[in-house]
Amino acid sequence: MATDPLNDPEFLTGLRRDMLRFAEMQLRDKAQAEDAVQEALAGALGGREKFASRASLRTWVLSILKNKIVDALRARVREKAVVTADNDDDLDAFFDHRQHWAEDTRPSEWQTPQQATENKQFWEVFEACLYRLPEACARIFTMREVLGFDTDEICQTVGISANNCFVQLHRARLALRACLGANWFGEAA
Repeated sequence: MATDPLNDPEFLTGLRRDMLRFAEMQLRDKAQAEDAVQEALAGALGGREKFASRASLRTWVLSILKNKIVDALRARVREKAVVTADNDDDLDAFFDHRQHWAEDTRPSEWQTPQQATENKQFWEVFEACLYRLPEACARIFTMREVLGFDTDEICQTVGISANNCFVQLHRARLALRACLGANWFGEAA
């Protein structure tokens, strides 16, 4: 009989860490992210019998988390809540007072583009660049490119027009390109 990964502490620890990181990026509020992760894990543990093995267990649990995040974002829009980003302290360690890379934090060169995308440090830089975007741009970009929402879903969730959505996505892509160009690829600004 196969063991249940949800009973494996090592699997749960790694899964929870990844879920929390993802939720914090989306919600930009550690307490809300923790709540969403706990609710998603509780839902997964309580609804094990609903898991049909059409996807991996990890994907299934992350889809539960995605729904919890969407619920939290919708609640924010309804309540017009103001969210503060507590992550600036974490990012400040990577940059100096002129917003350039601090000593010993600049990413190393890579050999090929394929290797770069697999490089953990690249994704840390990408995440730092994503955190530097205005909150609305970062949320809309992540909803589209990470969560796979279509334009209508984004507009309904965030409460914006399709035109505004396209403008926000364009701005996010330009800002990420500039940030990665300056801080990873070594391009002149």
